[in-house]
Amino acid sequence: MADPLAHPTSAADITPAYLTRLMAQAVPGVTVTHVDMVEAKTYGEQFVSTAGRVIVNVRYGPGSPEDLPTRLVVKVARGVDKILAPFYENEVNFYNRVRPELDLETPRSFGAGFDAVSSDFAIVLEDLTLRGATFPSVLSPVTLDNVRSILSQQAKLHARFWESPRLRPGGDLAWAGSHVEGKVAELMMVGAEPLIQHEIDTVSFKREMVQRLRTTGPALRNGTLALHRHQQSLPQTLVEGDMHIGNSYILPDGSGGLLDWQLTCRGHHMHDVSYLVTTALSVEDRRAHEQDLVRFYLDRLAVEGVADCPSFEESFTEFGRCLMWGVYIGWLTTPVVNYGWEITVMNHFRLTTAFEDHETARLIAQVV
Repeated sequence: MADPLAHPTSAADITPAYLTRLMAQAVPGVTVTHVDMVEAKTYGEQFVSTAGRVIVNVRYGPGSPEDLPTRLVVKVARGVDKILAPFYENEVNFYNRVRPELDLETPRSFGAGFDAVSSDFAIVLEDLTLRGATFPSVLSPVTLDNVRSILSQQAKLHARFWESPRLRPGGDLAWAGSHVEGKVAELMMVGAEPLIQHEIDTVSFKREMVQRLRTTGPALRNGTLALHRHQQSLPQTLVEGDMHIGNSYILPDGSGGLLDWQLTCRGHHMHDVSYLVTTALSVEDRRAHEQDLVRFYLDRLAVEGVADCPSFEESFTEFGRCLMWGVYIGWLTTPVVNYGWEITVMNHFRLTTAFEDHETARLIAQVV
């Protein structure tokens, strides 16, 4: 059923009346009386990939809960096209249906809605900068302790939904789909195919990077499909789904959190682990520490309650296989305008180097 609210696509549309209606779904009794726009980040500014963000200062009316923040981040549709609607619906579902039950370092939400007719959405989130959060990328130094902290959060998420029937057909989380079924999977594996091939054909560094791997766009797509079919036969959990280092944050004490739930789905635990470790660390650091980090994650998974943890050997093999997705879907889909030249190239460089180090093509050939 379509959300009755007309969700904003620009800062000017975020009014007190709108925020009151949206937030009231999650915060009974709230009224917003005043909104001041602080900053708007829109598509094309090299900080926005699939959604815009508007930071606002707000004032609340009498009777509103006293612990509400006076600065909020409103995440909205990027306004370029409607093709990303499955991403928006997915993230709204996460914040409305999953976030309330999680003891996880990820932003608090104060209301979220999606309109299936217009494909517009909005999510009202806490402003993490008020807690001193910083937002790393491949260009910023990330310590091993930072990575371990984020892995600990991944383990907490994965353990909670490990082999959960809630994720299967008929379960209350079946909407999340998987890497082989659902609206997001269809968009990533069918809808994105011509976009990826266009990137390979028209962006010279992507074209020659694929050539260096001695492969092609269609071969990478087939490899990604084989990866997903294979991993569907292995233990499943709820994964964040797009866990490159740019979808994390670091708090002043060095602990880390998880951002961006547009691609969350039922999947294999190494999907999140491989993508994080490979994009977070320099090539030298990743080569030196990736095995220890996978062992650390598996230890945390056991601490969080998974009694039948996969072995290190099995997990590390799947870590290598997951690089197929990282190369094909993770960054070949991403135009340079989304993040800028250097971030885009560095992510490709780290992922393709790991792809070669792990002999990912050979590992995928074993499961075709």
